[in-house]
Amino acid sequence: MEKVKTHEEKLESIIESERFLNEIQDMDILLERLLSEVRRVTSADAGSIYINEKNILSIKCAQNDSLQRMLEEGQKVPFSFFSFPVNEKSISGYTVLTGELLNIPDVYRIDETKSYRFNRQPDLITGYRSKSMLTVPLITRNKEALGVLQVINRLDDSGAVIPFSEDDELYMRHFAGAAAQALERAKLTRAMVMRMITMAGLRDPKETGAHVNRVSSYAVEIYDRWAFNHAVPYEERHKFRDNLKITAMLHDVGKVGISDSILKLPRIFTPEEYNMIKAHTIIGAMFFSSIESPLDAMSLEVALHHHDRWDGTGYPGKIDMQKVTIDTIPSFINREPLFGEEIPLCARIVSLADVFDALSSKRVYKDAWEDDSVLKEISSQSGKQFDPEVVKAFFEIQPIIRSIKLSLPEE
Repeated sequence: MEKVKTHEEKLESIIESERFLNEIQDMDILLERLLSEVRRVTSADAGSIYINEKNILSIKCAQNDSLQRMLEEGQKVPFSFFSFPVNEKSISGYTVLTGELLNIPDVYRIDETKSYRFNRQPDLITGYRSKSMLTVPLITRNKEALGVLQVINRLDDSGAVIPFSEDDELYMRHFAGAAAQALERAKLTRAMVMRMITMAGLRDPKETGAHVNRVSSYAVEIYDRWAFNHAVPYEERHKFRDNLKITAMLHDVGKVGISDSILKLPRIFTPEEYNMIKAHTIIGAMFFSSIESPLDAMSLEVALHHHDRWDGTGYPGKIDMQKVTIDTIPSFINREPLFGEEIPLCARIVSLADVFDALSSKRVYKDAWEDDSVLKEISSQSGKQFDPEVVKAFFEIQPIIRSIKLSLPEE
């Protein structure tokens, strides 16, 4: 990670970072970018962000350059998702309760008079040595403690670990204030998305929060690897993944327009019922047909085309949304097939992520498939149902896929 050096460079970087934070719409993407930027400004080797929900702190984002360098280029460090109660025994819990910034020179040598201690378990698992740590609460203007921002192991020019400075404390406080405001906005966006998903879930029991969160998380990671393989510029990649995270969650929102008597059948659909189900792609696209932003445009593409297949045998095929009405939807499905790269990249990615999660999950009409069977099926559909390059990216990030699957079990 490129680090900023001078005081002036750090101030310029902070101003630029705040602009980026205000442009990001999805909460998870915002957390990743926030942590990357604050680590860069403070020259921190590692860091993490914890979110406070009902007095439970859950790790939502973690980065570690030293562990990252041990991997092949393009790979990511999978991290364990865990949570713990807010209390004064942990560094993060103490920070939330007191609202204090903590600057600790060596977390293995915390004064015995302090109530908090450092949890060495992650270090024992990874072989990493956490030492200097700077922890600041994320507090809204209404004094709500959203969580904790934490950076670890400040590095000097030679790569040696040194304590964080008073200037770093000022930067962290500033970042935390800007981040809390950005997180408030992102939480509102996430809340609106989840309301739409809940509405779809009233019709289709499969549309759970866990399902859409897994699908969207898989989709972003698949895209990241695809973008690495295709040398996509960083800023282009960042904007795409921000929109993809949200649109992937909304891929099946069109099911609100399908009858309960069809969607809630505890068995595989008949051909006639399946034809009725196909309409959900166009209904979903109709929610976003008045395009006012790149997010609307991608939401339409994902909703409309996530069941189109690479070999042209999927549905609904080519659709002119300007000509569609709710009464004419059936006449448009499969009128003209869509092949290969004619299918938008976002939809090709969500297609694979959705199928992977469906096969891996238990349903009323089937048990979850074994992992080996799921991967064999995905591989067999490369060049048929799925884009071969998307399948390639998916298989290259299996440790991350497994980590996501474990972190988001069915509710």
